[in-house]
Amino acid sequence: MKTDMIYRSVGKTGLSASVIGLGAEHLDNKPYKTVEDVIHASLDYGINIIDAFMPGDEVRQFIGRALKGRRDKVLIQGHICSTDINKQYDISRDRKSIQKYFEALLQHLKTDYIDFGMLFFIDTEQHFKEVFHGDALPYALELKKKGHIRHLGASSHNPIIARKIVESGLVDIIMFSINPAFDMVAPEDYIFDNVDKLMAGTYKKNLDPHRQDFYKYCEQQSVAITVMKTLGAAKLLKREFTPFSQPLTVAQCIHYALTRPAVVSALIGCSETSHVKEAVSYLNASDEERDYTGVIESFQGSMKGSCVYCSHCQPCPSELDIASIMKYVDIACLDGENVPAPLLANYKSLKLKASECMDCGSCEGKCPFSVPIMENMKKAVKIFSE
Repeated sequence: MKTDMIYRSVGKTGLSASVIGLGAEHLDNKPYKTVEDVIHASLDYGINIIDAFMPGDEVRQFIGRALKGRRDKVLIQGHICSTDINKQYDISRDRKSIQKYFEALLQHLKTDYIDFGMLFFIDTEQHFKEVFHGDALPYALELKKKGHIRHLGASSHNPIIARKIVESGLVDIIMFSINPAFDMVAPEDYIFDNVDKLMAGTYKKNLDPHRQDFYKYCEQQSVAITVMKTLGAAKLLKREFTPFSQPLTVAQCIHYALTRPAVVSALIGCSETSHVKEAVSYLNASDEERDYTGVIESFQGSMKGSCVYCSHCQPCPSELDIASIMKYVDIACLDGENVPAPLLANYKSLKLKASECMDCGSCEGKCPFSVPIMENMKKAVKIFSE
């Protein structure tokens, strides 16, 4: 299968990541040959970002062996505070423990640096306090100063806590759980306490505004998002588990993640090469095969007038990239139309600007969510001083 991988800039880091990434969790407890095959297939398809949060020795050693001679071809997310007790995943905020496991990570992967050092699992105010006012953050900053991590990041499942992390100004990247089901969960309703309700279809079906605002805020601040739980542990793909009227496809889940603001890569857990092939087949999927709007439309009225960047409004007679323009307007409006320089630069990089809009109404006639696109085009002209 021939694919042309797409790469996106990772915030302000100067690095570029493939839009499809590899989540290495499902390689745990697999024989070396499987790990090698999956890693090599990923790299051969152009995947250049791997997340490795697993603290177990063997899987990380296998990944290190598989990357021999190709370390410079991949960006690694390695986690600080991910530990184990008796080979069971655990979390520690103790300096001695987190140092032990991070140093082992470097040794196992046969490298002297990790591209993105991720402060692990910060979901509550208590987690935030333990990491940012305890041992973990000073240790991570020390690693960065010494060059053992190139950029600092964090992982979270809570948009309010994740935003607080970004507001610290210390991170360049956030790993966050994004899929159409998780995006319904309000911050006060912890995701993992509500998975059963989600999958049974008994949880309220409204996209949570905190999550949508968090994605926009990250793009405003040029903080990149890598996506975990893209497929909802594959439950979104199965009729017996999905909370929606029908299962989603891998392509639909990936496209949903990649159309959220600030997202650079959807990390897909793969335990065999066929999974890698299925994930990268997204790149050759048609617009119809990627279309997730039927899922959004099944929500109970929360999306009317709100752009979800699905590009159903295309093609534009003026050849405008309508979804990108709408996204930049939404992000600019977060702070009362105060436009950060990076956002302005992104807008100006568009080949055609909102001022090229002919007010023909073609887009609004095709929008499934009744977004006032022409009005927003006029707003874009004003906001971006065309």
